[in-house]
Amino acid sequence: MDSHETAALPSPSVSQPNFLNGGMVLILAIICGLSVGNVYFNQPLLADMGRTFNIPVARIGFIPTSTQIGYATGLLLLAPLGDRLERRKLIVTMMILIACALAAVAISPTLIWLCVASLLLGFTTMSSHLIIPLVAQITSPTERGKVIGMLMGGVVTSLLMARAVSGVVGNLWNWRVMYWGVSVLFLIGAFILWKCLPVCPPASKLSYQKLMATLVKFTREQPVLREAALNNALVFGSFNVFWSTLIFFLESPAYDYGSNVAGLFGLIGILGAFASPVVGRLIDRHGSSTLVGIATTLALSSYVFLWIAGNHLSGLLLGVAVLDLAMHIGYLSNQVRVYSLIPNAESRVNTVFMVINYSGGATGSLLGAYFWAHWQWNGVCGLGCLLLSLAVITHFSHRKNGWLTLFRKKYNSPK
Repeated sequence: MDSHETAALPSPSVSQPNFLNGGMVLILAIICGLSVGNVYFNQPLLADMGRTFNIPVARIGFIPTSTQIGYATGLLLLAPLGDRLERRKLIVTMMILIACALAAVAISPTLIWLCVASLLLGFTTMSSHLIIPLVAQITSPTERGKVIGMLMGGVVTSLLMARAVSGVVGNLWNWRVMYWGVSVLFLIGAFILWKCLPVCPPASKLSYQKLMATLVKFTREQPVLREAALNNALVFGSFNVFWSTLIFFLESPAYDYGSNVAGLFGLIGILGAFASPVVGRLIDRHGSSTLVGIATTLALSSYVFLWIAGNHLSGLLLGVAVLDLAMHIGYLSNQVRVYSLIPNAESRVNTVFMVINYSGGATGSLLGAYFWAHWQWNGVCGLGCLLLSLAVITHFSHRKNGWLTLFRKKYNSPK
């Protein structure tokens, strides 16, 4: 890793407990995938939701935007508690609240109710951001990339399956059935974690007010955190521009498909699941900054390709595969970077990172629906390229050890 990042690498604050074996990592990954999936279940279902409430496409973007705004707000106000409270109790409590919010979405009688319920769902659905920092805290710095990569591989797989199942369930029954089913799964998951997770003492004794104050301090004092969060926000915004409008593109005369196909498109991103453990090892070996640069450039290239060839099924499939792979590489690389900055503050560092990240995602969802309503596919691809161009510029303009510098060091070093 870069010298200014590795200097801050912490030693794990607690020894790795026996519970963190392969089976437990898989269970945690599935629960994290379902938790993150709450933000995306609505993407293949947006057209069906619009028909239920008889609303135009330009307004349908308020539904995913509400969820992501709630998610960012919940991360800001609740995730720092992971460093202050006993984690097992906090995780289980949040999972029960998630189940209640999912039920509220399922019974929504109006668009306003649905948006408010989606906001509450996003606000409570932060279990993964309590679990992943816990894993980062108890893992050796030399293995952190590998272990988080394994966990993220399971998260990606669960997330992709969730999006696919969401589309199929919406096509076979309706979107409400999907939310009822996931609500039950969270109640089951809460029971499993209550039985399996050990008691996890808090890493900090700071008051809530002081915990929140450290968020500002970390943001101000950690340039790597700021750059990683901004980079991921721009990439994630472009990612949501695509996924929040894909269902409308697939339902257009260009394809004439339904929500089940939109959900199945998510399975193309399975490459990200397979790649995550490999990316984790590459991060441990070569450093995360280089991987972030590759991912950002790859994402921009995928959008250019989608713009040119997206009207052909093979072009759309290839573009989606590359975009999803780039997103997961960049996300994992940036996560490893920020988790390595401040010992015993993983939850708070993660809070800053994810709040900025999902603010970018919410903006992308809202703008994506607007650009589709006015400029269709050209508007979507143009907006995605703009966001990713900014991501490329901000990343390489902040990197002292970017590709060009590495190239010069390699070929100008003394023989």
